[in-house]
Amino acid sequence: MKLFANPGWGSALIETQFAWYGLAHEIEDVGDLFQSAAARQSMKRYNAIHQVPTLILDDGSLMTESAAITLYLADLTKSAELEPSAAEPERAQFLRWLVFLVANVYPTFTYADEPSRFVEVEAAQKPFRDAVRGYRKRLWLTVENEAGAPWFLGERFSAIDIYLGVMTHWRPRRAWFEKDAPKLAAIARRADAMDKLKPVWRRNFP
Repeated sequence: MKLFANPGWGSALIETQFAWYGLAHEIEDVGDLFQSAAARQSMKRYNAIHQVPTLILDDGSLMTESAAITLYLADLTKSAELEPSAAEPERAQFLRWLVFLVANVYPTFTYADEPSRFVEVEAAQKPFRDAVRGYRKRLWLTVENEAGAPWFLGERFSAIDIYLGVMTHWRPRRAWFEKDAPKLAAIARRADAMDKLKPVWRRNFP
């Protein structure tokens, strides 16, 4: 499989899972899709909205959307290590919060990282960015209120913990989490310490 990526971006969510499962894969770094028109044009051949992660499967078909890829990799490996099986009591909450992260928190980066794509009036872009970032913090506090220990689902490690390990590197960044969302910060630190994932952390968050 081939993963189109950019270090530190959403593709890290999938790189970590490849490392966890020990799946053979190729990574092609595409560059900064915000700053480089050439990178966007190149990615458009594979993903109409030129986003990462974008994955080419062994049969040549394409997958996008990190949650979909997360579920697919669990099916492919026939593993319940990162995704609770249907028989496990944590399954419903796993699905709920996986989708919450990608449907609610993740889009705030799409909107706030480059607001000019959505707000044409230059004077309105900073207030828009600030409002989205404030909303993101409120979303994270919702996740914080539901977090268990030592992992998000309690004793059960899952892909949600990997998502937290990655996403807490993004704004408002780790210092904010340590102060305002300490349960999520603790989960992220535990994910940082997992030997299987350390090479991916070093590549994406040196």
